[in-house]
Amino acid sequence: MKRRTFLASGAGIGAAALAAPAVAQGRIEWDMPSGFPKAAPGVGTNGARFAELVEKMSDGQMVLTHYGAGELVPPFGVEDAVQQGNVPIGHSTPYYAASKTAAAHWFTGVPFGLTATEHYAWLRWGGGQEIWDEIYAERNLKPFYSGNSGVQAGGWFKSRIEGLDDLQGLNMRIAGLGGEVMRKLGVNAVLMPAPEIFQAMQSGALDAAEWVGPMLDQAFGLQRITNLCYVPAYAEPSAGLEIIVNTDAFAELPANLQAIVEAAALQSAMETMGQFDWFNVTAMAQLQEDGVEFLAFPDEVVSAMKTAWGEVKEETRTASADAARVLESIEAWEANAHAYSAVFLQRYMADRG
Repeated sequence: MKRRTFLASGAGIGAAALAAPAVAQGRIEWDMPSGFPKAAPGVGTNGARFAELVEKMSDGQMVLTHYGAGELVPPFGVEDAVQQGNVPIGHSTPYYAASKTAAAHWFTGVPFGLTATEHYAWLRWGGGQEIWDEIYAERNLKPFYSGNSGVQAGGWFKSRIEGLDDLQGLNMRIAGLGGEVMRKLGVNAVLMPAPEIFQAMQSGALDAAEWVGPMLDQAFGLQRITNLCYVPAYAEPSAGLEIIVNTDAFAELPANLQAIVEAAALQSAMETMGQFDWFNVTAMAQLQEDGVEFLAFPDEVVSAMKTAWGEVKEETRTASADAARVLESIEAWEANAHAYSAVFLQRYMADRG
């Protein structure tokens, strides 16, 4: 890919194509589409904050125009657009592009997997980032971790779930490998962009929906459809966000701007994790005041989920060399992380009250 692809004008690009980034008076201007609505708390504002930080940290040398889901590219098409060079940078979550590589699920979050802090520890210290870089480099992408939702809600259901029979035939919006787990339990798992969830629940097309958690679920109005919210999301104990850059475009940046992209992604990551913790607490209290019940899944359902996850994980390992490689790295860390958590965290959280 030539330098002019990213740093010159859009001459020669068809009228329907995306506008090329440019340099204006020594300033690098890039378009940055997101897989989430711009104003969506946590997930959308994560991209907005990243763009703001890049401009401030570079003293205006680099400016990113942030586009919400569907404004420039389809919500699930951000990585494709960056890979193909239609835009130099994007904001998304890895498992939105899992059709390209099943390993992407582990860079977001998987059922009964790592917490947000454990996930980042693996990326930073356990070789996870290096593996992520190598796998994404095959698609001409450079990924940066930019945040995490933490433990999510298991889903909003129109009817109570008292056993496995109550899951049979339900139409449920759920993302990632959690959807494969629920399919094994008789659920018709559906993946759809966030803006479509409310309407699908309201129209009856969906019987249940897993989105994120109190802050975002409240913002999207799911409590207006049903007051039954099951927690936690065993299917999604954490969900990482990403900034992805076309590797040719990234190589064209001077070293200081490369460092700023990485630093801005990390700062926005920490801010977003705090945002989820703070506003999930206040949103949950507000939802409870409005009559929402936060319910636990029955033991037999949790046990069946765990069994199904074991099957899905092994099927994914067998089908994908990249997923097998990630699993080899992550499984030893998971065992140690779980052992540590059992000694230092679980008893404390139980006794704290």
